[in-house]
Amino acid sequence: MPGQGGGVRQRLELALRQALKARDKVAVSALRSALAAIGNAEAVPPGPARVRGAQSPHVAGAAAGAGAAEVARRDLSDYEIAEIVRGEIAERENAARDYQRSGHDERAARLRQEAQAIAALM
Repeated sequence: MPGQGGGVRQRLELALRQALKARDKVAVSALRSALAAIGNAEAVPPGPARVRGAQSPHVAGAAAGAGAAEVARRDLSDYEIAEIVRGEIAERENAARDYQRSGHDERAARLRQEAQAIAALM
């Protein structure tokens, strides 16, 4: 796992495994989403293509060989990971309020359950 933010990430991954075993669809959805948000934040922003090493004789500008075009992911600190997860919680709480106002109580309740599932691990 990349990054130093193993504490929060490890808790999320452990909780996801437990939720999968328990077949807790709400928690599984919330935890997968939070882990995906962390993964997206670790992605390196696209930039100009830089081909290192051998180039493919078949495709111009393409790298040849396994892993030749791989780029290291960003390392996120514990603080950055915690901020991402707090953002996921806030998103769900805000959406739940909006759904509640528009009369979609069932959807609002599910979003609140998802927020609680994530918040319990912070």
